Amino acid sequence: MKPQPARKSAKSTKRAQTPDGQISAVLARIESLWPSLGPVGQRIADFIVKNPHEVVHMSVSEVAERTASSEGSIVGFCKNLGATGFQQIKIALAQEVVRPVQFIHEDLEPGDKVDITVRKIFQSNVQTLHDTQAALDVKAMEKAVRLLKKAKRIEIYGIGSAATIAEDVHYRMLRIGLDVKVVVDSHVQAISASLTGPGVAVLTISHSGSTHETVMATRLAKEAGAATICITNFGKSPIQAFCDVLLFTMARETSFRTEAMTSRLAQLAIIDALIACLALSDYDRSVKTLRRTFDVLSLKRY
Repeated sequence: MKPQPARKSAKSTKRAQTPDGQISAVLARIESLWPSLGPVGQRIADFIVKNPHEVVHMSVSEVAERTASSEGSIVGFCKNLGATGFQQIKIALAQEVVRPVQFIHEDLEPGDKVDITVRKIFQSNVQTLHDTQAALDVKAMEKAVRLLKKAKRIEIYGIGSAATIAEDVHYRMLRIGLDVKVVVDSHVQAISASLTGPGVAVLTISHSGSTHETVMATRLAKEAGAATICITNFGKSPIQAFCDVLLFTMARETSFRTEAMTSRLAQLAIIDALIACLALSDYDRSVKTLRRTFDVLSLKRY
């Protein structure tokens, strides 16, 4: 009798997909798929159905922990629903349970005037910086500085909104004379990471810590013997298993939004501190290089 509900739910899943590849009606899909699920699948389904508002804020690792299952089981369950993975389920679920204005910013109301909108955005950003400073592990920062300083080469990885942050780190490290390169293409990341080794330090930037491409690149670098450092938001995530050092941001924004906002400010603040610490750790060389690069850049100004 079980194969019949499974075939039926598969058809309904296919019909529920929108033309752009997105999925809809997550809770209804779970209900229709329920009879064909095993014990683990039903446990995952039960947790999502009972806690939809909480799930949109969670990483795949956190859901796996709360449901006493594995990350692979969570991803497999999401694929049974017709999604490509957990992130797509979160986005679709958020569209069911989250007010539309929250996709712009969590603190906004549809009728907010310009002055109120500006105040809320600035207050949110300031709070994020305060929270990140309070949560930042100084010993982790010290270890990151040591690993980066002794590395013969540094590689920086970032995808999507993290790519611009990675580019900024690259520029800042070049200014103080470090041998560094940035990779923001996922295919090149995988190749470059697999060719690293014990003399290389990798810095990955990922707000969610769950982006498949950056997780894979960090894992490949770790397996090749490179030192791995990650700037990511506080909480459990898959990338943490492959990192020697974790520098946590405390951005309150939810990960159902496709673009990070306050998290980028927190990431840049950590990078500012990291670059300053690196420069101070080799003060004379850094000052000499900064002066030299300043002279070069002055040629580009009128």
